Amino acid sequence: MDRDILSVISRESTGFSKGQRLIAKYILENYDKAAFMTAGRLGKTVGVSESTVVRFAAELGYDGYPGMRKSLQEMIRNRLTSVQRIEVSKSLIDERNILGSVLNADIDKLQTTLEGINHDAFDSAVDAIISAKHIYILGMRSASPLASFMGYYLNLLQENVHIIHDTATSEVYEQILRIKSGDIFVGISYPRYSTRTVKAMKFAHDSGAKVLGITDGDTSPFVGIADINLFAKSDMVSFLDSLVAPLSLINALIVSIGIRSNDALSDTFKTLENIWSEYEVYETSNG
Repeated sequence: MDRDILSVISRESTGFSKGQRLIAKYILENYDKAAFMTAGRLGKTVGVSESTVVRFAAELGYDGYPGMRKSLQEMIRNRLTSVQRIEVSKSLIDERNILGSVLNADIDKLQTTLEGINHDAFDSAVDAIISAKHIYILGMRSASPLASFMGYYLNLLQENVHIIHDTATSEVYEQILRIKSGDIFVGISYPRYSTRTVKAMKFAHDSGAKVLGITDGDTSPFVGIADINLFAKSDMVSFLDSLVAPLSLINALIVSIGIRSNDALSDTFKTLENIWSEYEVYETSNG
């Protein structure tokens, strides 16, 4: 199946029935909205029956309408502008219960991530981080907090952890200038994917370092560059990205690394507790 569904629709359009041509025209002109419609809603919008929409998907070679819709969603996720996201989200979020809509969507992404995670890849990622001489972590734009969170806790568990800061393009390469075999580069990016993160990942790979990608799926530009990819589902919520599942995946990585180094972890936190107490880092309870 051609990954660009719009090209498939354009190529096959001469053989469509009248109703299918109406569907094709709407999708070609409004793919950002069609990608998130049910078969019934798409049919109602263009003036055909739901069964006509289902047959249209089969005509394109999909097992069913959900497969076609998924193909559309994967194609457009990195194309949507912030303005388009806001427009699409109006049909996805119940404005009478925004809190419930958002939390339930996050729960669904966590469940989908759990069901689809590659456990062998996860174990390989833990091994690679533990054995690395230097750990470089890069997440730009909305992924920057994920990189900072991961780097903060890994720094308590491992030596030589480097969080790459999102500054000028040249400075990113200056911060990973000495990366080499025996090191690991962790890249984190979600649609709309950061070009600078992808290029820095390639630089690390070409320098001989092990490369771990934390991203959303096999359509990510990380695939083909990273040695190990871990997929956690993300989706748009209006103009912003939901990164609950990626954060949970990073939590699991950190916990796994901590458990694998249990004695060292206990020693580290005993030392930290003494420091925190001596320098009054945390408020103490008077109760």
